[in-house]
Formats: sequence, structure tokens, C-alpha cells
Amino acid sequence: MADSIPTQPELDEAGEATQPPSRRRGIVILVVVILALAAAGIWWRSTYSEDTDDAQVDGHLIQISARISGHVAKVFVEENQVVKKGDPIVELDPKDYEVAVENAEAALASAEANAAAAKVAVPITTVNTGSNLQAATADVSGLRAGVQQAEQQLVAARARVAQAEANNTKAQSDLARYKPLVAKDVISKQQFDAAVAAADAAQAALADARAGAQAAQEGVRVARERQTQAMAMLKYAQTAPQQVAAQNARAKQAEAQVEQAQAQLDQAKLNLSYTRIVAPCAGIITRKSVEINQNISPGQNLTTLVSLEGLWVTANFKETQLRHMRAGQTVEISVDSTGRTYHGRVTQIGGATGSVLSLFPPENATGNYVKVVQRVPVRIDFTDLAKEDPHHELRPGLSVEPKVWVK
Repeated sequence: MADSIPTQPELDEAGEATQPPSRRRGIVILVVVILALAAAGIWWRSTYSEDTDDAQVDGHLIQISARISGHVAKVFVEENQVVKKGDPIVELDPKDYEVAVENAEAALASAEANAAAAKVAVPITTVNTGSNLQAATADVSGLRAGVQQAEQQLVAARARVAQAEANNTKAQSDLARYKPLVAKDVISKQQFDAAVAAADAAQAALADARAGAQAAQEGVRVARERQTQAMAMLKYAQTAPQQVAAQNARAKQAEAQVEQAQAQLDQAKLNLSYTRIVAPCAGIITRKSVEINQNISPGQNLTTLVSLEGLWVTANFKETQLRHMRAGQTVEISVDSTGRTYHGRVTQIGGATGSVLSLFPPENATGNYVKVVQRVPVRIDFTDLAKEDPHHELRPGLSVEPKVWVK
């Protein structure tokens, strides 16, 4: 019975109950353990990792613009609309560019026809120039022989003239001797008449010989002129290689014109394809400034596409945090908007501090310089964003808190 009666706690001088020493000792030990764990956690965190809240998600902002001028026929998107790669955004009126394609196709067909004709003309020119050269060579040889023959005929004609002159001189001398004799009736009238006839015949033969000699001389002149003309034709025919080379050059020029026409056709087709403007990648349409029936010019901004692919984090770490930070270190990224943690890797450490890259860098060449801890941008790439963010919940500009494990 005495053992079952509970003992009353001791009272202190104020009349309050005091805690047993063992219980107080346990509370103190628990507090010490908690403080030790907190200190160890702070030491672990400061020693093996570096974090910052000055970080945000970055991405590509693509300015969608027109590559050609035209009239807007259709607009397929609205503000903040999600699009996939290849989805149409704007369509321009294609009629003018379809006509340009038809003109380019006609120009290409004409150039191909000219090139075919020039190519066929090359062997024809080769054969013709070769034949002309052979014919000209033969003509020169024949006319050279003709000149020699005419010169020989001229020599023979001159010999006949000399012979006719000698015969005429003899006939005239005989006639002169017969005249006094016929007057004295020494010779008969018949002999005298024969001498007169012989003199007249000799004189006529001399005139004929002289005419023949003149004709032979003219024949020599004509033969020499023909020879000169044939030699000129031969010189022209000897330019056969140059003529063939010129025709080859014309054929190559025609082929170059075909290539030029083909390039113009390709450009016309490209311009026609540019009438349909599509999304270069998946993203969200923002800042849409294009409307139907609007006339646009090349380079005019139509809308901005916020890419949801290839996102990264730009974290501005203090310069005192970069001592052990290196590219390739793993990172845990906490995102406020999703409440999730993503994984990444340090890719690049900026080449300059943010203050140096600002529009108006600070000027420290003064006597009142105060040292301020600078921040350096560090790029962090997501290691498996497609798996961790399948629904594209991350957006460029979102605030994040990266933790880089430096050890």
C-alpha cells in the first residue's frame, strides 16, 4: 500500500514545482543537438554549395518578320497562342510571285534552247572551218599554178609578137624593093601584088600578136588578183581554231545564262515560299502587330515568338561565391511558379560583371571609392528539361533559386 502512493514533486522556495534534474538534462541535450545539426547544416550548405535568389529563366525571343513585301491575306494566330514548329502564322497574297515564277520558267526555257543551239553549232563550226581551210589551201595552190601558166602564156605571146614584128619588117622591106622594080617592069604585076598581100598579112599578124600579148598580160593580172583573193581566204580559213574556240565560248556563255535563269527561277520560287510565314520552333505568340489587308515590307516585325525550347537559367552570383565554382557542376533549381525543383549543370561563367556590362559602367577613378561586392552572370543549362517540364510550364523571366554543388 505504501508503494502505490505517488510521490509529490518537490516545491521550491516560491512554492512552485521543480523539474527533475534528468528531465532538464534531456531538454538541454536536445537543444544542443538541434543547434549542432543547424550549425552542421549551415556549414555544409556554405561549404559544399552556393546559391542565390538573383536568377531567372532565360530563353530565345524570336522576332518574326517578313522577308518580302506583300499584302497580308490571312493571319492564323492570336496573342498568347501556343504554336508548334511549322504552324502557319501569316500568309501574303501570292499572285505577284506566282507570275514571277512563270516569267522565270519561260526565261529558263529560252536560255536552255539557246544553249542547245550553241552546243550543236560547235561541231558544225569545226567541220565547216576545216572544210574551208582545205578548200582555201587547194584554191591557193591551183591559182598559183594558174598564175605561172598565165605568165608562160604571156612569154609565148611576146615571142609571137617578136616573130610577127620580124615577119612584118621583112614583108615591108620586100614591098619597098618591089615598088621600083614593078615600075620598071622588072617584075610582074602579079609578084608585086603578092608582095603587097604578104606585107598586109604580116602587118595584120603583128597586130594580132600584139593583141594576144596584151590579153596574156591581162590574164596574168587577173590570175594574180585571184591568187591574192585566195590567199586572203586561206588566211581567214586558217583562223579555224579561233572560230571553234569562239563558238565554244558562246556555248559556255549560253550554259551560264541557263544557270543564271535557273538561279532566278529558284529565287522566284523562294520568294513565293516566303509568302507563307511559319513558326520556326514551338513557342507562344506575343506582341502581335499584323492584321489582314496590311501592306508589309521586308524586315518589318510582325510578332514575337517566345520559344519554349532550349531554356536556360542566368544566375547572378556574388564574386565571393565563385572561388570553387566551375563549369560542369550540378545544380538544383527551385522555381516559385511551379513549386518544383529542376536539375541543371553550370555551362558558362560570365566574362565580366554585371556593372561592367551595364549601359553606364561605374567610374571608380575617384578618391571616394567604396568597395562593393560585384555579381557575375553564370549560365546554367537544364539537364533533362523535356522530362522534367513536359507541359512547358517554365517561361523566360521566371524567378528561380539555383543551388550549385561546388564540392
